[in-house]
Amino acid sequence: MSGDALIERLAAIVGGEQVLTAEADMTPFLGDWRGRYRGAARCIVRPGTTSEVAAVVRACSDAGVAMVPQGGNTSHCGASIPDTSGQSVLLSLSRLNRIRAVDVPNNTMTVEAGCVLQEIQATASRVGRLFPLSLAAEGSCQIGGNLSTNAGGVQVLRYGNARELVLGLEVVLPSGEIWNGLRALRKDNTGYDLKHLFIGAEGTLGIITAAVIKLFPQPSAVVTAWLAINSPQDAVTLLGKLQAGFGAGLTACELVSDVSLGMVLKHIPEAQAPLERSPWYLLLELAGAGDADVLRVQLEDFLGDAIGAELVSDAVIAQSGDQAARLWDLRERISEAQKIEGFSIKHDISVPVSRIGEFLDLAGEALNAAYPGIRIVAFGHVGDGNLHYNQSKPEAGENASFMASQPDVNRIVHDIVHALGGSISAEHGIGQLKREELQRYKSAIELDMMRAIKRTLDPKGLMNPGKVL
Repeated sequence: MSGDALIERLAAIVGGEQVLTAEADMTPFLGDWRGRYRGAARCIVRPGTTSEVAAVVRACSDAGVAMVPQGGNTSHCGASIPDTSGQSVLLSLSRLNRIRAVDVPNNTMTVEAGCVLQEIQATASRVGRLFPLSLAAEGSCQIGGNLSTNAGGVQVLRYGNARELVLGLEVVLPSGEIWNGLRALRKDNTGYDLKHLFIGAEGTLGIITAAVIKLFPQPSAVVTAWLAINSPQDAVTLLGKLQAGFGAGLTACELVSDVSLGMVLKHIPEAQAPLERSPWYLLLELAGAGDADVLRVQLEDFLGDAIGAELVSDAVIAQSGDQAARLWDLRERISEAQKIEGFSIKHDISVPVSRIGEFLDLAGEALNAAYPGIRIVAFGHVGDGNLHYNQSKPEAGENASFMASQPDVNRIVHDIVHALGGSISAEHGIGQLKREELQRYKSAIELDMMRAIKRTLDPKGLMNPGKVL
């Protein structure tokens, strides 16, 4: 089928106005938000229903044309950007943005893939429920992309990754068939749990079009605090004491280096340091069903003991929702500040919580020895062992040449992660950024199993090619 014939067929499916072919119209879809990847496509197709997605996939499959699904295009690893050949069709799922059902007694919500995460959170809140997936891009990222990358965020400590928040999926397979697995059941032991094939697969096995997600009771008491600490090892010790003292009430525990905070203070005009500067900080959140004042007093008592034990040098507890939001803003805008500062070499790694301090010591020593004057921005989810670990040089001229060292920097960081029993991708996925790295750190049998699944579901290799494998 010629390119023109395929575009005509796609226009007949979704309407001519939903097939974009002009360069100016396609440009916003063909680059990632970091400015790292730029691709090309035959066209952008914007289906509005699952049946339209299925028809588009069948048309592309018949024509032997590759497909790249895209949600909010907030990927950190280039998973939603096509290659530069210009031969693929990009499917934007933004028009699949309906909330199909809210079942309050069952604590579930059925949402389409294009629903923006923040809108899902707001819908849950209106019925007295919580959807706990929360990350910096929640105002623009879409749930289909969140599930396709098995997003993590700040509340994994209490609620788990995106994978743990899904009960059922609707997926368009590479053949164009629709798998309706939208089951709202906590218990369904009828064979293989197929939804987990597609969660975290980054669109390489099929296109998620809808999901049944879990809701939770909305906590009546939420307390947020910013702590000044001396070291990551103190953070790990504090985490253990917080978990012992507050149990599941500890919903978030975030580690922030002073270098990271300094970048936010430099580039975000409204940002203010809540305490005197310290080498490291811990941002924590407690939530429960009781009274916020009682919870705040309990935290004050805990912090008094921690200061006495020299695990904490200073602390501030938010006295209002606005103050809590400002504290969270310092954490959530680190990536934005880094983007303003310039390019950096980024890592999204995880290690056992017990080895966070060891990783930071080993990686810091190795990188400073290899690249004197390096600047390391380290922050992340200490509660689940996931750190965002990024490197650059302070001077723009030096940094431009330093970026060419990415393969060597990756090897230093990832070899240490691997030696400590960690992962080179904790929550951002593989995409095109880490595809070759995966070959080094996954075992041969794991890669063979992954390729076998890919061949079985996508025998033509048309679904988001060049990503993951």
